[in-house]
Amino acid sequence: MSGAGTAPGGVEGRGHRQGHAGGQGDTTGIVEIAPGVHEIDTLLGGWHRVTAGYLLDGTAPVLVETGSQSSVPILLAALERLGVGAGDLAGVVVTHIHLDHAGGVGDVARAFPSATVHVHEKGARHLADPTRLVASAAQVYGSYLDTLYGRLDPTPAERLHVLADGEEIPVGPGRVLVAVDSPGHAKHHVAIHDSATGTLFAGDAVGVKLPDAGVLRPATPPPDFDLDLAVRSLHRFAERRPTGLALAHYGLLGDTEALLAEAEETLRSWADVAERAWRQGDDIAAALEARFAQDTAEVAPEHREQLDVLNGFHSNAAGLRRWLEQRGSAGSSPTAGGAASGGGGEPARSG
Repeated sequence: MSGAGTAPGGVEGRGHRQGHAGGQGDTTGIVEIAPGVHEIDTLLGGWHRVTAGYLLDGTAPVLVETGSQSSVPILLAALERLGVGAGDLAGVVVTHIHLDHAGGVGDVARAFPSATVHVHEKGARHLADPTRLVASAAQVYGSYLDTLYGRLDPTPAERLHVLADGEEIPVGPGRVLVAVDSPGHAKHHVAIHDSATGTLFAGDAVGVKLPDAGVLRPATPPPDFDLDLAVRSLHRFAERRPTGLALAHYGLLGDTEALLAEAEETLRSWADVAERAWRQGDDIAAALEARFAQDTAEVAPEHREQLDVLNGFHSNAAGLRRWLEQRGSAGSSPTAGGAASGGGGEPARSG
C-alpha cells in the first residue's frame, strides 16, 4: 500500500456537538474548531484528515501534537499562516511519543527555540535520545518508516519538561492546559484539557475515528497496551466532563459522554474476541478481521486503506496478544472486563 493517497476535502460540519468539526471546502488544512483552537491537518502521506495537530492561541501559544517528521514542512507552513513566528511559540505538547504524534518534535524544537517541549515522564528520555525508539519503530513500520512516517531527531534535554498529572500549562489570561495522565494505549500517554473551551485533546486514548471511514476503532498497539488502564483513562476523561474530544486521528467530536461509552464498549469487544482466539490457539488478527471488518465494508477502498495503514488489525492484534501473554505469565486470568495493570518494553507505534 502506498502512502501517497488522497481523500476528498469535505466534512460534516462545525462545532462541539455533532460529528467531526471542520470547515467545508477549506483548502489550507487549518480550521478553528473552538475559540482560539486551530486544527491543523498535517497530511501524513498526503492523506487529508488522517493526522491532526492543534494550536491554542494566547500570550503563550501552545501546539498539541507535531505529527510525523514527514509532516513537518506542512506543519511549519500552517503555523506561519497562523502568524506564529520563530520566537512566538511557547510550548509543544505531545500526548505520547509514537512517531505519528511526536516524530516532528526535534524539528519543531529547532524551528521554535523558545518553545518548551512537554511530555510524559516515561517518554522524555526517548525524545532526548530516540535511538531505541526509532529502532523499535523500524521493526513495526518496516518500509513505511522512511516512506511514510520519517524518523525522529533528538530534542535537547534542557528543552524538555516532564508533565505531572494535573499540572497546568499557562497559555494566556483565563486559559491553562491541564495534563491528564492516561495510560493504556501507551504507558507514556497524557491527555490535555483546555480550561477555556473544555476541549480535551485525547491523543489515541479514545481510539481512531477518521471522518472518511466513520467507524471508531480502538488503538491497542504493542508493546504496552493495557485494557484495564485504558478503560480507567476513559473514566478519568468522563469525570472531567469535556465539551469536546479532539482526536489526533481525527478532529473534534461532540457528544462526549456517548463517545467515551462507545470507546469502552469497543475496547472490551475487541479484547473479548482477542482473548477467545488466544485461548483457542487461533490467529488473533484473523479473528478480529472476521468479526470487525464488516464495520468498514461500505467505506471506499482508499479510505479503508488509510485506516488499515494507520490502525490495522495486525498491529492491534499484536498489542492485544502481548497484553494477554503478559497477564498469563503473571498468573492472572486475562478477561475483556479487566486485568492487572502492567506494561513494559519500548514504545513502537500508534494505532
